[in-house]
Amino acid sequence: MSALANLRRPATLAMAIAAAASLAACGGRERPEADLAASQVTTIGVNSYLWRAALEAVSFAPLLQADSNGGVIVTDWYANPSNPNERVKVTVTILDQDLRADALRVAASRQVAQNGAWVDAPVQAATVQKLEDIILTKARELRRQAVS
Repeated sequence: MSALANLRRPATLAMAIAAAASLAACGGRERPEADLAASQVTTIGVNSYLWRAALEAVSFAPLLQADSNGGVIVTDWYANPSNPNERVKVTVTILDQDLRADALRVAASRQVAQNGAWVDAPVQAATVQKLEDIILTKARELRRQAVS
């Protein structure tokens, strides 16, 4: 059977096209430098810098849940030993694989002890904002360390 006859068979033709396309991609063009904050850097479901920074930021409290594929970190209730009549619980959600400020959401709950029971209390918005800032700053620092 001639080489031309082999190319007429669908499977052989498809392989020949694929081989030609892959060889064409080997041209002299240089590849763009990879952005380390991009989604391709992570082997987990979310940005690895945000994930590591968030874990470090909430390390003061025991973890209830840490799902790296879903990007959710939930702490258990934590009471500061210097103020045992107040406790907090933090949920960090990482929403994207890119290192961006809008890829991070932090929520906190606060309770105070009253008459032997825990009662919900408001959390200052500045507290949540400060925790987000700490996580973002640490994530950027981790990225800078990885790039250098």
